[in-house]
Amino acid sequence: MKIAIITSPNQWFIPFAKELQNNIKDSVLFFEHQNINESFDIVFILSYHKLIEKKYLEKNKHNIVIHASALPQEKGWAPMFWQILENKNKIPFTMFEVDDGVDGGDIYMQKELHLTGYELNYELRKKQANHIINMCLEFINNYYKYKVPIKQEGIETFYKKRTSKDSELDISKSIAEQFNLLRIVDNDNFPAFFYMNEKKYILKIEEASDENR
Repeated sequence: MKIAIITSPNQWFIPFAKELQNNIKDSVLFFEHQNINESFDIVFILSYHKLIEKKYLEKNKHNIVIHASALPQEKGWAPMFWQILENKNKIPFTMFEVDDGVDGGDIYMQKELHLTGYELNYELRKKQANHIINMCLEFINNYYKYKVPIKQEGIETFYKKRTSKDSELDISKSIAEQFNLLRIVDNDNFPAFFYMNEKKYILKIEEASDENR
């Protein structure tokens, strides 16, 4: 099978996209869908933030996205992080075919990612990416089991896009009450913060090494 992977440039998933490419013989990695000038049996569209026009999708047999929720529930932005804020440690991931709607395509498979409840952002990203890689390899290695998708059923729900404002801590609440928020904040791009005495303070979190415990 001819297989391609596409991900957005300059963002967190790139090293994992390269790892997936290394695990799929003769696969090709793209960072812009306009550069895909040939047809593929499978195009894995992973952490890619542009709308792909129909003329590019029609070239391929499968155009596959993986979304961190049990579709049709929890469509939209940052579904894994929103679910962590809801105290969930079992995160369903759905592999589906791209269509014209928002996360609305037919489903190939659903697999759960189990979390400990203590991972921080970089650990969550790594577990998320490895789960996605494993789902892609599972699809390829068991193609005849998964190749025919099923329609989504049920009531759809949506998450909004997270912004830097969503990293604000509530100084009236304890650290324990807000630990899940601290787990998902990005120390570099969207760090936790709070206001006190009309001043803004940045708060970064990392796990202490064994020698510092």
